[in-house]
Amino acid sequence: MTGLSGFPPVFDDVLRGLEEQRYVTGPDHPFYGCFGCGPGHPDGLRVRCFKAADGVVAPVVIAARYQGPKGFAQGGIVATYLDEVLGAAVVRATGRAAVTGELTIRYVAGVPLETPLLARGRVVTDHGRYVDVEGRLTELESDRLVATARGRFFPIA
Repeated sequence: MTGLSGFPPVFDDVLRGLEEQRYVTGPDHPFYGCFGCGPGHPDGLRVRCFKAADGVVAPVVIAARYQGPKGFAQGGIVATYLDEVLGAAVVRATGRAAVTGELTIRYVAGVPLETPLLARGRVVTDHGRYVDVEGRLTELESDRLVATARGRFFPIA
């Protein structure tokens, strides 16, 4: 069952009134086949972000096939979700896609599988040639922090 935006209904209240940020325009777009955000990747995560007042938000439910320790997500998958959200925050702030220059993830707690999570990303400083961003991943129901991210991204033409 899906809610207003194609996600489980538990996300409806968070996403209500938010505009989806779409920057992959079609099969010729450079990010169309991206594992994280691309709609054209056959096995990709297809991360979708929505414009928020201070950056972006992304609903996340990590599938059981991405298990690391029993019951929890593999760390690289968590990093990929956060990498995509930080990149989307750069697009939101600058209007330009960006590539990751640096990414630091802090795992605060085990990230549960098959559980509604909410990722947030925002630009900290736009230096022109590069942009510093930060993000966080929380359990939707309890707002319990499970991971944070900081990154430096390079906008591209």
